[in-house]
Amino acid sequence: MEARDIIKRPVITERSSEVMADKKYTFDVDTRANKTQVKYAVEEIFGVKVEKVNIMNYKGKYKRVGKFGGYTNKRRKAIVKLTTESKEIELFEI
Repeated sequence: MEARDIIKRPVITERSSEVMADKKYTFDVDTRANKTQVKYAVEEIFGVKVEKVNIMNYKGKYKRVGKFGGYTNKRRKAIVKLTTESKEIELFEI
């Protein structure tokens, strides 16, 4: 997998904005990607050094539209902590 295939999009929420002060950035990642792949992808795309990666899996939620029911897509979220000497990621600057 290529680095741009692993990192799907940044997650911008109130909680993720609070942890940016600690150099922690949140991304939606591919459901098949592991911590090592996420680390190398972030380092390659943004040119920073990654200290630690935490990953969370989310099940799809059951939704109904009229008489039809189904599940939303499952997703995987990664919180990436940068090293202290690493610069910040410009994408998240507000």
